[in-house]
Amino acid sequence: MILRSWDRVKPRSISDFACFLLVAVFVPVTYIFHVTIVMPELFAIGGIWYTLLWLASLFIIFNITSNMLACMLVDTSIRKELLKPPLDEAQLARWHSCQDCQTLVPPRSWHCEVCNVCVLKRDHHCRFTCCCIGHHNYRYFFYYLVYMIIGSLAAAIMESIYLWHLHLDIYWRWSTLFTMFAPVVSLMLSPSWESFYLVIYDLTLLGFAISSLLLVFHWSIFKSGSVTRERGTRKYDRGLRGNLEMVLGKRMHLTWLSPFLRSDLPHDGVNWEPIAAFAPKEE
Repeated sequence: MILRSWDRVKPRSISDFACFLLVAVFVPVTYIFHVTIVMPELFAIGGIWYTLLWLASLFIIFNITSNMLACMLVDTSIRKELLKPPLDEAQLARWHSCQDCQTLVPPRSWHCEVCNVCVLKRDHHCRFTCCCIGHHNYRYFFYYLVYMIIGSLAAAIMESIYLWHLHLDIYWRWSTLFTMFAPVVSLMLSPSWESFYLVIYDLTLLGFAISSLLLVFHWSIFKSGSVTRERGTRKYDRGLRGNLEMVLGKRMHLTWLSPFLRSDLPHDGVNWEPIAAFAPKEE
């Protein structure tokens, strides 16, 4: 695993910075809100359910933040190592020239205008992690989405009970509707803890919706062994297990535990060869 230098990790655009800041603030604030406000009203502090949920929430927030950081730090660009075009003519024919990088780049590697570099097996540029998702960090992006969905869904359920069952007398009013649809404006016009809790609830629902949509979109591509630019093709499809291993590594059954768990990928991300059944026929 090769890490990127700080000057290539920091946000390079306003939209990247805004999306990153939203997650960087939202995740810890939501966690603190649940541990200090919501959970003590739902469960007895020190009780079995409180303890189990507290440990589960620690595990989830650890995986959200660490997978997000791994996405940002792990280098998946052509700068990761000194790439040498292959001597084999058949392999060399699959390489192409990048005018921006002024070099030959491997198949399935494309240039990112934001990162200003070609990325190995590039899928897309992620605004929330301020970097491109490619061959070496796709695993972390996948688990980042999975744990965001699990965490935001669990948070939304407990927040719903807290707001609409335990404190229905406070939140069952027309002003709540305004706060839900215009949270920032409402918080500025009428700053209060009640409005702030609704803003957190709003962001939790938004986090669940965005993460779910992204995972549904990428899963159909992910399971066919493709990337976004190859959507609809299956020329690198190695079957579901083979495609999962190509992203999650050889110890994929353990990778859900932590991004720090080593799981080597079966491919170097450079010289890709299409599956024979989908390879173009020679004249």
